[in-house]
Amino acid sequence: MPDDRNDKAAFSGGPNYSPNDSLDQELNDALGSMSLESLLELDMPQAGGAVGEGVRRGKVIAINGSDIFVDLGGKSQGVITADQFAGKDLPAVGDWIEVTIEGYDGSEGLLVLSRQGAVKAAVWQQIKEGDLVEGRVTDHNKGGLSLDINGIKAFMPISQISLERIESEELGKFDNQRLRCEVIEVRRDEHSLVVSHRSVLKSEEELARKQAFETLVEGQTVFGTVRTIMPYGAFVDIGGVDGLLHIGDMSHARVKDPHDIVTEGQQLELKVLKIDRDTRKIGLGLKQVMPDPWASIDVKYPVDTVLTGRVMKLMDFGAFVELEPGVDGLVPISEMSFERRIGHPREVISEGEVVKVRVLKVDSQAGRISLSIKRVGDDPWTGASLRWPKDGIVDGTVKRTSDFGAFIELTPGVEGLCHISELSDTRVRLVTDVLKVGQQVRVKVLEVEEDRRRISLSLKQAVDAPEYTPESVAAPDVTRELKKRKRPLKGGLEW
Repeated sequence: MPDDRNDKAAFSGGPNYSPNDSLDQELNDALGSMSLESLLELDMPQAGGAVGEGVRRGKVIAINGSDIFVDLGGKSQGVITADQFAGKDLPAVGDWIEVTIEGYDGSEGLLVLSRQGAVKAAVWQQIKEGDLVEGRVTDHNKGGLSLDINGIKAFMPISQISLERIESEELGKFDNQRLRCEVIEVRRDEHSLVVSHRSVLKSEEELARKQAFETLVEGQTVFGTVRTIMPYGAFVDIGGVDGLLHIGDMSHARVKDPHDIVTEGQQLELKVLKIDRDTRKIGLGLKQVMPDPWASIDVKYPVDTVLTGRVMKLMDFGAFVELEPGVDGLVPISEMSFERRIGHPREVISEGEVVKVRVLKVDSQAGRISLSIKRVGDDPWTGASLRWPKDGIVDGTVKRTSDFGAFIELTPGVEGLCHISELSDTRVRLVTDVLKVGQQVRVKVLEVEEDRRRISLSLKQAVDAPEYTPESVAAPDVTRELKKRKRPLKGGLEW
C-alpha cells in the first residue's frame, strides 16, 4: 500500500522543491526542442527590428499618461501612444483594439505598437465605392489633388473638389488640408482610390437644405447671403436653402433695379413672408424688417400741409408723387388745375418733375395720401359768394356743353352750370342749339355753394338774354307775337 506521506511530499514538491524547477519543467514540456531564446526571437524582435504588417488583436491592460499598454496574449505586451487615436475616442482598460507591431523597445521589454497600420489594413480590405473617408492633401497638379487616406494613395480630380469651379492655380490652397471624401473608384491593381469632396459637399448641402426648410416658419426673421441677382429680385441663401427676395419687397421705396439695393455676397436680415412646402419655394422680405415710413404718417404730414415731391408715375386717373422713400401720394386728375379741364396728367406735369402739393387726406392704415397741385396757390373759389353774389349779372365763356347744360367759366378755375332749363323760356332740344364752346355770354347768378364749389347760372333770366327760336318750331310767329306783346300800344296803353 503506498505511503500517503510520500504522495503528499511529491505533490508539494518534496522537501527540496523549488518553484523554478516546476517552471523549467513546464517550459520544457511546452517547447519540446525549442529554446527560450528561440521563443523570444519569434515573439519579441530586437530593438528596431521590423515585424511585418500583420494585424494583431490585443486587450488594453493599463493606461499611464499618454501610454496605452496592450496585452497581445502569451508573454507579449506592447505600448501604443494616445496620439495614434487623434480624432477618435481613446480606448478604456478592458477594450480590445487592432494594432500592428512596429518594433521592440529592449530597455522596457515592450513591443512598439501602431494603430495606423491596423487602420490601413482594415480600410483597404473593406473599402468600396460610396464609402466616406477622410484624407490629407499631400500634393497637387493641374489635374487635381493627391491625398493620403490612412496610408492609401488617393486622387481627387479638380472637378470633384468643390461645388464651385476651381482653377488650377488655386489648388495650392488645399495643401495639408484634411478633406472628407466619397470613394468613387477603387483601383485595386494600383492600390489607390479616386475620391470626391464635391459629392460630400453636395450631400451636406442637401441635408442642410432639408433641415433648414423643415424648421422655417412664416414671419420668422432669418439671416442670408445674396447668391444671385435677377431683374425681378435676388436669390438668397438662408442656411442651405434658397429664398426669393422679390424686387417689390426690397424697399419701401420704388425699386427699378435690384442692383441698387443689394449686391452678390451681401449679408442680409430678412423676414420669411411665404413658404410653399409643395414646391419648396420661399418668399423673403427685406423692407419688412425696416422701419415702416407710414407709421404716424398722419402726424408727419397733416392735412393742408404744403410739400415738395417728385412725380414718379403718370396714370390716366392721376399722378403718383413721392414725398419720401416709400411714401407716395396720389394727385387725382381733378386736382391738377383750376384753369382748365385735364384729359391726361401729361398735359400738366411729367415724370421726374419736382412739384409742390397740398395734403388733402391721409389714411395711414390703408397707406394712402391724397394730394392736390391746384390748391397749392390761391384758390379762386375763395370768396366766390362775394365775388359773384346771388342775382348778380356776370359775363363768362362757354367752356363745354353736355346733355343737361353748359359750363360757363367766370374766371380761370371757376365754372358755373347753366342748366338746359335756364337757357330759354321755350323748350330747348339741344344745348348746342343755343350755346357754342368759346361763346361769350352774360348770365344771372342763381345760387352760389362755395363749400361745394358750385354756382348755378341762368341765361334766360339775364337782362340781355339772347332771343332763341327752336328749330322744331316751324312758325316763327310765336316769337314775333311775343315781341309785339312787349311793344307799347298806340295811345300810350300797354297790353
